[in-house]
Amino acid sequence: MSKSLSISKYFSYFKDKRLIHIFIFGMSSGFPWVLIGSVMSAWLKDEGLSRSMIGLFGIVFGAYSINFLWSPLIDRTKLPILYKWLGQRRSWILFCQSFIFIGTLLLAGLDLKANLAIVAAICLLIAIASATQDIAIDAFRIDTLRESESHKATAAAAMATSGWWTGYALLGAIPFYMADIPSLDWPQIYYFLAAVMLLLMSGALFAKEPETNREAVHAELERVYLEKLSSTKQTPLTKTVAWLAVTVIDPFRAFFTKNGVKTALALLAFIFLFKIGEAFLGRMSIVFYKEIGFSNSDIATFSKVGTAVLTIIFTFVGSLFNQKYGIVKGLFVSGIAMAASNLAFSWIALVGPDLRLYAFAIVIDGFTQAWSLVAMVAFISMLCDRAFSATHYALLASLGNLGRTLLSSYSGVVIDDWLMGNWSLFFILTALMVLPSLIFLYLIRHKLYELEKNYHKNI
Repeated sequence: MSKSLSISKYFSYFKDKRLIHIFIFGMSSGFPWVLIGSVMSAWLKDEGLSRSMIGLFGIVFGAYSINFLWSPLIDRTKLPILYKWLGQRRSWILFCQSFIFIGTLLLAGLDLKANLAIVAAICLLIAIASATQDIAIDAFRIDTLRESESHKATAAAAMATSGWWTGYALLGAIPFYMADIPSLDWPQIYYFLAAVMLLLMSGALFAKEPETNREAVHAELERVYLEKLSSTKQTPLTKTVAWLAVTVIDPFRAFFTKNGVKTALALLAFIFLFKIGEAFLGRMSIVFYKEIGFSNSDIATFSKVGTAVLTIIFTFVGSLFNQKYGIVKGLFVSGIAMAASNLAFSWIALVGPDLRLYAFAIVIDGFTQAWSLVAMVAFISMLCDRAFSATHYALLASLGNLGRTLLSSYSGVVIDDWLMGNWSLFFILTALMVLPSLIFLYLIRHKLYELEKNYHKNI
């Protein structure tokens, strides 16, 4: 962190080819949210399903909230054949992408209304595969940069964020344009999306597997456990217990030891609270746009392409701010912007389908998305121990997704049953949801500044 860092020096970081691979994997991470999120919501809406049902359909995103439960396996389990060919991180990425591709093909071949339960099950499969893929992708990003290169962490976060939005919004705009073509239906669009997924899978073949000392650290930890478990000879049972201890127990012990119990719990609480309001907005946004009177093409142009372009631009501006002034201050700025963007959508609910106001709201939303994602990705990465990067990042990121997924799944119920369809009041409510996290962030700011200073001490 350095206020004297020049813009040219900072942007020279992006010449690093490793950051290009991080960008491509970011696209692969964002794209499944198109398959089971915005496009699926539009398909469900066009099939006549209620807002409550569409909202509840989002429960499949719960996989992103609990992926930390199996994240130790991504750190420790070597996939047969694929591991020798691609290495630990890339093998898991390609393995998960294969299931996403197959699930997309299956969705394309189904009658949605006649097979709603099967569609939900396939969406859950895609969500689990995508959530597992994210564990490996985040670990790849953290492992790719050496500890002496922590000054590139915000640049890597910017590439991951801009990649995610390229996959989610720019690629996600295409099916909405296609939906307004009379000769095309949603199943045909899903065949196209399957082809896009197949193309994204090639990214795992061209990236370079990170070089780390992770396996050496794990081997040493296992040796210590074995010495404690068996004073004379090792048995299959003691080896299994030692493996499980390093895989399941040590990642969590390392996190709490590194940060202290009180600070660790405070960090977990903040991450859980931070983006709940934004998630409530996001889950119902497509339904809101369609109900208020915007066409599929309007949604594609403004909410997808417009948001993506602005987010990518603001991503690099936000990453430069975080690099010069700190990640914690970046979180404060993005939190305030989140509340402002939600209020802009409340204004649209009162005025109606005004494209100029829609564009204004998208500018604010793009700023919000960029700063909040870059700051949060860099923030969580800062907290990870490299020996357990997959487990630690998944644990922290899944907490953020937990509030977003479980609570936001009831967003349709809130609108229908609590607010009687009052969209304006709904968006005001989502703006207020941001405030508790900002208060909490302010209360623990001094400890966070200390953590940030230690993270950047090797620059």
